[in-house]
Amino acid sequence: MKIGIIGLGLMGGSFALAIKKEFKSRDEKIEIIGFDHNPQHCIEALELGIADKITDEISDMLNLDLIILAIPVGGIIKVVQELKNISPDTTIIDFGSTKEKIIKSIPPQIRKNFVAAHPMTGTENFGPKAADKKLYRGKVVVLCNTEENSKEHLDKAKGIFQDLGMKIFYMDAKNHDIHAAYISHMPHAVSFALANAVMSQQNPKDILAMAGGGFRSMSRTAKSSPNMWVDIFKQNKENLIDSVECFIKEMQTFNELTKNEDWEEMTKWILKANKLHEIL
Repeated sequence: MKIGIIGLGLMGGSFALAIKKEFKSRDEKIEIIGFDHNPQHCIEALELGIADKITDEISDMLNLDLIILAIPVGGIIKVVQELKNISPDTTIIDFGSTKEKIIKSIPPQIRKNFVAAHPMTGTENFGPKAADKKLYRGKVVVLCNTEENSKEHLDKAKGIFQDLGMKIFYMDAKNHDIHAAYISHMPHAVSFALANAVMSQQNPKDILAMAGGGFRSMSRTAKSSPNMWVDIFKQNKENLIDSVECFIKEMQTFNELTKNEDWEEMTKWILKANKLHEIL
């Protein structure tokens, strides 16, 4: 099987390591051709065994069995225009964090080949050195608008995700983007805001000396790539604004209860939040 991976960072690199491990366990041959605009990423991908070959021409991937797009959403929208002439047998899977704008950008002639996927996993680290062959195992992947795929390409994508040990869910792209704003995009914005709130104080080092598990957990994603997250915020702007305004409303409620020393209502407010973990 010949696989092209466009984007050799955390997501693309982890996919390569995981799928190589799976094919090796079945004694099947696999070759991965990598593409990345960052020359250092290309060097590291070869050194780490993420890619077997590197190309600087996307046209070299048009006849492969599978192409993975593991780059920011804006990049996916641009690159997909260069894939209009893929082989009818080539399956394309994108790993973008938003789905509606990507799906609308797909050239009609390759829509049946293009499986819109969002693996719900990741870390605050980025680049090939952050790649982890266990990143996908046991995690959820959301497939969107699959009624527009041919059975051949959808089955191939499902088989790949099952090989990686992922749980598959199906969702409309519009609903996906709304939900992603609440469970991924807005929490990242909150993490950046929390980090900036501390950094704006006179002695942030003294404050951080007291940091325990709660703060470290909440601020962990503030280390994430600004290029990637600005692109995500840009692509899901409307849904993100709605989710942030909802969060601000809750913080305003908390602020008012604190100012008014209404500890009874504060208790009810916290108990309501506790119910979230009855669903998780």
